[in-house]
Amino acid sequence: MYLGRVLGTVVATVKYTGLEGYRLLVVEPLHEDGTPNGDPHVAVDVTQAGPGDLVFLVGSREAALACQPTFVPVDAAIVGIVDAVDVAP
Repeated sequence: MYLGRVLGTVVATVKYTGLEGYRLLVVEPLHEDGTPNGDPHVAVDVTQAGPGDLVFLVGSREAALACQPTFVPVDAAIVGIVDAVDVAP
């Protein structure tokens, strides 16, 4: 599980069977302090997040399990919208 910031959307007129109805968003991975932690990538959204939102994501098998039906071919899924991050020093 990791944090990210939604940068924008991806428009795909044709999607793999099972991904219909899901939005694809461009997300920048972040460290806990909000600094970038890698290159932006596309994630399937199951939470109705939008550009600028701080989100938490899962990757690999867990990302595929976040969608119904499960085991669709995704590498990252947005599973929550973050209200606040509190990291102890």
